[in-house]
Amino acid sequence: MTHSETHEPSEHSNFLEPDIYYAKLASLHVATGALITDPQGRILLVKPNYRPHWLIPGGMADDGEPPESACARELHEELGLRASIGRLLVADWAPPAEHRLRPILYLLFDAGTVHGERPRLQHAVLDDAAFLPADEAASRLSGLVAARLPAALAAREQGITVYRPAFDR
Repeated sequence: MTHSETHEPSEHSNFLEPDIYYAKLASLHVATGALITDPQGRILLVKPNYRPHWLIPGGMADDGEPPESACARELHEELGLRASIGRLLVADWAPPAEHRLRPILYLLFDAGTVHGERPRLQHAVLDDAAFLPADEAASRLSGLVAARLPAALAAREQGITVYRPAFDR
């Protein structure tokens, strides 16, 4: 067996040790959202008490938490909903901004249609929640978040996933 067949680095190898290699890789925050509609097709939005705009329900993933689990956890914690997190509809990326030193990868999942279940607000973080027609919902969202909504609705309808590159904004 030759040296190359053992897969051991030679003394002339350019490979980094794993701890050095992984320390140099990009790190980011993962945010999740859920497209939830009612039987009339209205979209569920939430009004957090810590932001001026409404948001698509969801939240940040904890360290090592799978995004779909984070989304389900956030929906349960903030709205009391036990939604089934379905297919990924939209993915986008945002660069670091203000106090956030890392980029965010945002993943918007299809959480289906609720029938008769009403959100129960966690008042520590939310002031309100409402099912709104798509145009009204988009008008209550900030620019970056508002652009996710038509992409999510189209992705749901077409059975696709949409990636929104940072340069398309």
